[in-house]
Amino acid sequence: MDTLITIARGAFGVAAFIGIAFAFSSNRRAVDWKLVRTGLFLQLVIAIVVLKVGPVRTVFEFVSGFFVKVTDFTKEGTGLVFGWLTHIPSGGEGILLNGTDPLTGEVVNIGTFAPAFAITILPTIIFFAAITAMLYYFGILQRVVFVFAWIMSKTMRLSGAESMSASANIFVGQTEAPLLVKPYLDKMTRSELLAIMIGGMATIAGGVMVVYIELLGGSDTESRVQFATHLLTKSIISAPAALVIAKILFPQEEKVNTDLMVSRDRFGANVLDAICMGTSDGIKLAVNVGGMLIVFTALVAMFNYGLGDMFGEWTGLNGLVSSVTDGRYEQFTLQFVFGVIGAPLAWLVGIDHGNLMVSGQLFGERLVLNEFVAFFSMNQMEADGTLTDPRTRVILTYALCGFANIVSIGIQIGGIGSLAPEKRQELAKLGWRALLGGTLACFIPACIAAVLI
Repeated sequence: MDTLITIARGAFGVAAFIGIAFAFSSNRRAVDWKLVRTGLFLQLVIAIVVLKVGPVRTVFEFVSGFFVKVTDFTKEGTGLVFGWLTHIPSGGEGILLNGTDPLTGEVVNIGTFAPAFAITILPTIIFFAAITAMLYYFGILQRVVFVFAWIMSKTMRLSGAESMSASANIFVGQTEAPLLVKPYLDKMTRSELLAIMIGGMATIAGGVMVVYIELLGGSDTESRVQFATHLLTKSIISAPAALVIAKILFPQEEKVNTDLMVSRDRFGANVLDAICMGTSDGIKLAVNVGGMLIVFTALVAMFNYGLGDMFGEWTGLNGLVSSVTDGRYEQFTLQFVFGVIGAPLAWLVGIDHGNLMVSGQLFGERLVLNEFVAFFSMNQMEADGTLTDPRTRVILTYALCGFANIVSIGIQIGGIGSLAPEKRQELAKLGWRALLGGTLACFIPACIAAVLI
């Protein structure tokens, strides 16, 4: 009975998100429901094969192990630069710092040091960016992307360019993937452009995937492989999910180019140049990530001061919030607001009732801030005992894994617009629709995962 309820709830969640997309469709009569059914079936098949078929899961765990190894290899480099600062005890509790009491001469503990996020996590972005550039130089990445693009193009009857871009988003970011289809951008329809935008928001780049593996998996290798498998699976599933939602929000009514061409452009003059260029790009991304975490965390603290310490205290709202949430939220904060708004969405993706508020909070943080902040918050929730259910953490991993946030609208307008300046206005008009589509394309794989795990 429980299994049937879980399946029914998952199906209801998928139907609800499809319904939301349909409600905002530019032309409801033109929606190709055969494409929608095929795309949903493709997601389900991929998820079942990866998560339930033993040999295939073993292969994916092997690939996931590579991502885990990347984090281990990175530590060799950071160890050279930062020395003892990178060495974390097996328990992850930090390093005891000792000093000498100037009065007694005795050795005393002066605090506990835990290596900073910037030292232990961000360097993986730099190293993986270098590896990605090397794979791109040798043409390996393009060939892998072509396989996924061919499957989606043939099964869902899509244009070659949008299939290629959506497939590339499995491995690279929302502004890098369009580079593979740059020659086609100026001739794309609005439906194709939206598909590219949603594809970028529904997935994450490989460079940040390794960060989340380290963040969610901690020091346990088995746990890191598990989360790596889920993150990789989600990124693959999100490609057809993004295309399904895009074709509902803006159905394709014009004739499109179905040619499937792989860019033969080289990244760098030689392999060493490619590695150096990838490293430079990785440094920029790592600095950007670190900066965003600093700024957005500080902004949340500032807003919470106004909401809780001032407004909540003056109105007595803090006590009401604490009472209603049984002390889970002590004040009227931005996290509480996100939790209230996002709780219904959390229920739709299959989260149990006890974790709806905290899950809704994370959804809000991802939408308004970014997925880095959301994943960081989820990691802190596990540390302080707020979120302990393993199943909920896995479902949230699927739901949060994507660039669907407000800032991404600007990133895509600027990034894709620089490749096709004549399309910049169209990209701007499609921005909010793309954000909605990217969010829905993250939630549908989460519904599927909730049924299978």
